Amino acid sequence: MTETAEDAELPYDEGASLQEKIEALEEQLSALEDENEEMRDRLLDANAENNKYQQKLERLSHENKKLKQSPLFVATVQELNDEGAIIKQHGNNQEALTEVTEDLREDLEPGARVAVNNSLSIVERLDDEADVRARVMEVDESPDVGYEDIGGLDDQLREVRETVELPMKEPGMFDTVGIDPPSGVLLHGPPGTGKTLMAKAVAAQTDATFIKMAGSELVHKFIGEGAKLVRDLFQVARDHEPAVVFIDEIDAIASKRTDSKTSGDAEVQRTMMQLLSEMDGFDERGDIRIIAATNRFDMLDRAILRPGRFDRLIEVPNPDETGREKIFRIHTRNMNLAENVDFARLAAETDDKSGADVAAICTEAGMFAIRDDREEITMQDFQNALEKLEQDTDASAEPTRTFA
Repeated sequence: MTETAEDAELPYDEGASLQEKIEALEEQLSALEDENEEMRDRLLDANAENNKYQQKLERLSHENKKLKQSPLFVATVQELNDEGAIIKQHGNNQEALTEVTEDLREDLEPGARVAVNNSLSIVERLDDEADVRARVMEVDESPDVGYEDIGGLDDQLREVRETVELPMKEPGMFDTVGIDPPSGVLLHGPPGTGKTLMAKAVAAQTDATFIKMAGSELVHKFIGEGAKLVRDLFQVARDHEPAVVFIDEIDAIASKRTDSKTSGDAEVQRTMMQLLSEMDGFDERGDIRIIAATNRFDMLDRAILRPGRFDRLIEVPNPDETGREKIFRIHTRNMNLAENVDFARLAAETDDKSGADVAAICTEAGMFAIRDDREEITMQDFQNALEKLEQDTDASAEPTRTFA
């Protein structure tokens, strides 16, 4: 039996068709694998998203539970006896006798701060921490100011260093001589003469904890708030001895006492009395030095000026001609100056100007150069800056006009 041409081609066609089916199936398999990989990635992303929302749900559930709980009140333990503890709740000064568990009794002592619930039962003891406003006044990083940055105040700077720095670095010298080191220094003088700058330099040069505040920060509306802040401030200093406490604008709380009956004046006087007690009271102040500054020496109460509180009263006047020349050199050491800049002449032309005025003149001279698109500062720029400063000063001194 003979094989026809059609019969001879049939196996070849069937083979080709089978190969195409295999290729199609392999393409489908590859597509399914890609889809499976994509679905696996989406599943991982969904699981991660689910975990994130699960954590958020747990956090919100915890916060919701805390919000539903009754608030705790702060109280102070006044006395411990066989029946329990006598506590005084802060705010309303309510006293109560409450029972104390044996575990809590071991941690309690008179004066301890505790948390109490609505029934005035002690829940836990709180840390005896100072007011957060006092703790944030501590300077963690030393200011970037050195003694070489202060000009025209050599005598005043020597006295400040003898009062603050020397007792910390050479305490044995005072024991050998047989005297107590000075405990405080008050810097007084016109604005801009370098009082705060000297305090910053001391903070940078000593290893002591430096705590700064302004007298206005101690003035509060509510009774006892200012005095409490003063106590907390000195407690922070005692906890971090040796320490330097710098009080700027001390006249805000240490002005002369009057017969005023207003609640505001009475609160300021209570704050000052607490400051006097901390500076020279029955309790030892410890290795704490005090630097204060004021522009209104005539307003200070005599009680705060006596020895034992401020052993040195240092006047910081406007610099003389030699001092002004030195200050000009300090503030221009990083400036690109022309050869015709004459510091001696500038010092002679800035009579009665403070150190802050000299710094302002240097800055303004640089601004004149920038305005003219120059990289070099000339003598004319300094003279223009001086004229501008005098014009601004005269304008600020003019009385305010009122119109009917």
